[in-house]
Amino acid sequence: MGQIANEIASEKVHKLLLKQSIPAAIGILVMSINMIVDTIFVGQWIGVLAIAAITVVLPIGFLISSIGMAIGIGGSSVISLALGANEVEKAKRVFGNQISLTTIAAFILVLLCFLLETHVLQLFGANGEILVPAIPYFRIVIAGVPFLAYAMMGNPIIRALGKPKYAMVALILPAISNIILDILFIKVFNWGMFGAGLATSLSYAVCGIFILGFLLSPKSSLRIGFHCLKLKKKIVAEITSLGSITLVRQASVSILTIVLNYSLFKYGNESSIAIFGIINRLMMFIFFPVLGIVQGFLPIAGYNYGAELYKRVKEVLFTGIKYATVLCIITFIAIYFLNYEMTAVFTTDTTLLQQTPNAILICFFATPFIGFQLIGAAYFQAVGKAKPALVLTLLRQSIFLIPFVIVLPMFFGLDGIWYSFPISDMLAAIVTFFFLKKETQKLVV
Repeated sequence: MGQIANEIASEKVHKLLLKQSIPAAIGILVMSINMIVDTIFVGQWIGVLAIAAITVVLPIGFLISSIGMAIGIGGSSVISLALGANEVEKAKRVFGNQISLTTIAAFILVLLCFLLETHVLQLFGANGEILVPAIPYFRIVIAGVPFLAYAMMGNPIIRALGKPKYAMVALILPAISNIILDILFIKVFNWGMFGAGLATSLSYAVCGIFILGFLLSPKSSLRIGFHCLKLKKKIVAEITSLGSITLVRQASVSILTIVLNYSLFKYGNESSIAIFGIINRLMMFIFFPVLGIVQGFLPIAGYNYGAELYKRVKEVLFTGIKYATVLCIITFIAIYFLNYEMTAVFTTDTTLLQQTPNAILICFFATPFIGFQLIGAAYFQAVGKAKPALVLTLLRQSIFLIPFVIVLPMFFGLDGIWYSFPISDMLAAIVTFFFLKKETQKLVV
């Protein structure tokens, strides 16, 4: 642990940021390729309704597993700060409490989903003909969600421990297994949506088991005893204080999904939901290098802030913004020239090929501003300032976007939904700028 701490505290910031970010970006890339390939397979081998069904079901699974993500990111911030202050025992107890919280929350929510299956699916937009293919996919995917919750809880901790390569492998393994199983279950065995769901669920299990296995092994500096699993009020409060940012963000994503799917069906049809399904997959794939920078940024900023090395905190902040913005500009250029080709990868359906490229261009119009906003929001989370982090995180996905998705279609129809995305991105970036400017002026170097 000493060598890792020395690197985070003293190595050149641009080199350290790349060292942390590249494995995270590769892991996110593979995971996003996994999701894209999953959508391509069901789109090409099952049909347009299958894409719509996945678009409805996956946000439900991610909402449940986001409990694990919230506990993981909140706890990893506490762990980074504790390790920066040389409080190793506290870091271990935080990890133990994270395991207990994730276990309790995930299994309760999964049980509720099984008991309220049809109501949950309809709430998230399984309207019209979408419900039929959504049900078998939902049942098997939800069964594997607890493993996904453990994976999403543990991955940020591995990065906080300065082991980005292990975090990368944790994302690569389930991606590879899912792609192989998709081909086997959908194409070879012809199991349809059940096969797609089974492949996804088993890939969640691979990821969750690998991450927990590593963190509980002798290779981990956070190897714990059973006493660490006992919930402590103070530790739970710290985890939930910072983790609530991620949880509220994911909850807002779920609310946005409900509003979006309702509006898409109202102003369009089942195909409109499938179009957004393609755009949603592209969002994660296209932004993988930027999300890698964000993930690499978090433990470095958190550790150095905890160690009161404020000059390095400023340096990593500005370096992260610079790298993220350059990547976003390159991404926008690629979208501008290749939007039709991106669509054609997913489907041969004439309607989708006609409507999706224009929707992609509109939705990604403000891409150059997104890197700044993501790094800015991540900064406040990294340094343990929950309230501003929460506000900035909610700007794009809740405070701005949801009202626009409701109002703009009244005037512009289906296109109004697509316009909501760039308008929200630009407004969020402006607000983030003022928050960040005020905060960095307070740092005493």
